[in-house]
Amino acid sequence: MWISFAGIITNYKDVKQFLVQKGHKFRSDTDTEIIAKLIKHIHGLHPNYSFRELVEQVIQQLEGAFALCFKSMHFPGEVVATRRGSPLLVGIKTKTKLATDHIPILYSKDSPEKVELKEHSKLKDHRPHGHEIPAHGLARSQSTSEFLPQGDNKEVEYFFASDASAIIEHTDRVIYLLDDDVASVEKEGVLKIHRLKRTLEDTHAREITTLKMEIQQIMKGNFSSFMQKEIFEQPESVVTTMRGRINFDSETVVLGGIKDYIGEIRRCRRLLLIACGTSYNSAIATRQLLEELTELPVMVDLASDFLDRNTPIFRDDVCFFISQSGETADTLMALRYCKQRGALIVGITNTVGSSICRESHCGVHINAGPEIGVASTKAYTSQIISLVMFALMVSEDRISAQPRRSEIIQGLRNLPDQIKEVLELDSKIQEISKKVFEKKSLLVLGRGYNYATCLEGALKIKEITYMHSEGILAGELKHGPLALVDKGMPIIMICTRDNVFVKCMNALQQVTAREGRPILICHKNDQEPQKYGSSVLEVPKTVDCLQGILTVIPLQLVSYHVAVLKGCNVDCPRNLAKSVTVE
Repeated sequence: MWISFAGIITNYKDVKQFLVQKGHKFRSDTDTEIIAKLIKHIHGLHPNYSFRELVEQVIQQLEGAFALCFKSMHFPGEVVATRRGSPLLVGIKTKTKLATDHIPILYSKDSPEKVELKEHSKLKDHRPHGHEIPAHGLARSQSTSEFLPQGDNKEVEYFFASDASAIIEHTDRVIYLLDDDVASVEKEGVLKIHRLKRTLEDTHAREITTLKMEIQQIMKGNFSSFMQKEIFEQPESVVTTMRGRINFDSETVVLGGIKDYIGEIRRCRRLLLIACGTSYNSAIATRQLLEELTELPVMVDLASDFLDRNTPIFRDDVCFFISQSGETADTLMALRYCKQRGALIVGITNTVGSSICRESHCGVHINAGPEIGVASTKAYTSQIISLVMFALMVSEDRISAQPRRSEIIQGLRNLPDQIKEVLELDSKIQEISKKVFEKKSLLVLGRGYNYATCLEGALKIKEITYMHSEGILAGELKHGPLALVDKGMPIIMICTRDNVFVKCMNALQQVTAREGRPILICHKNDQEPQKYGSSVLEVPKTVDCLQGILTVIPLQLVSYHVAVLKGCNVDCPRNLAKSVTVE
């Protein structure tokens, strides 16, 4: 038995205990091994089951989030794949045209006799509610719905992957599987998609999607890593995010994915921004502007904490769910929690066809392009711009907000050139990184719109350098963090000319008074803060709400160069994955 597995099985101890009692011996403590042992156990009880039916029996016993792909010596030439909570797609490659752009779904029929098999009685206690194993296998509908290519050449290849970027070099035609879909490829090359039972939300078919991604987009080119490439792609990615949505001459903003819901959004009680990790930081970065332009209360929550608190949700709430992959498990569960309570769901994702994309009422695709590196860079800046465009669109009917809107729109117009200017600091940042890469800890200080930049910069440093780093609100410096400051502690401080500049200068003086030697990120030619810095990185000045896009890029580059100097794997940091699909 060969199994490709992604995710986590939360009830694996119960299943393992059952299998041990049945005489199965285990070689490891992983949750993956129980899947292979469980399918072997069921095959021994029911040797007449088809490969697909065995897999269906197995997934009924499993709890958690997973994507699975099975091959077996007992069923040569067959593959079965399924998912629940983790992303999974099927790529299709043929030399001839496809016979259809949809694959109908086959459903199990309820068996008239359902009995508890003696062998399964203990395992049944740990099964998700409502699942039982029929005595004589699964009765199937008599439909012959299946996939075959047109023409005389029936040759077809199938690719199973968790992300489209993994298969784009082979094919641009994919099917995104939904939770509990079971896709089987039989000996004759026929693809079928089954579900155990019909639900009200079922579309009864899976669409074959043509990807617009190009191979060149996911290749490193002249860069040493995907993360470095994606940092340097930001002048283009922000343009792509804005393309077709902002008219800089008429100063209008139209987000096609939410324009039909804009009236309902304006009448809502409050906005909730719910996300994890980098996406959460993008919500923090835009909260102040959303409060200013929408004049609505704005809550920002980590998805895991939001679920832990059983937060009250009302029908007149508008909930934003932000995720680069669109598959983040905590964010997706929070979405379903809010949807059940009648809130309007807005998805902000970078992946067409993702779970958040499909389950939202409306949304914005950030169009940042494929992001291969685990540490998110260009998706972060594109998420900020998407939320800024939303604020501009909602406030377009407010006369008092027009000067502010005009200022922001012109700031967006100049942003790509300013990002290019910041990227020219790369060699200087590399020299600064040589001074800090051997240190054990690093502090990043700022406030106002730059507080989110501190959080995001510190997160990037943690992710790929394995160095302890902390993003600290400069206003909290005297409430404990000041005790960490001495001449040996590396400190990066963001001090730009905005409404909190004077307060940032005060914090900067507090740091230098304790022999701190901060690396400063400030505006070009701003002499006042520069006299306090041991090193200075000058960035162009833009509108306060967009300044965080320019100040985060030096921190992205610091994390990249420190990781290279420490010999870390920049694109695949230890213990982390691109789509966080488990709690």
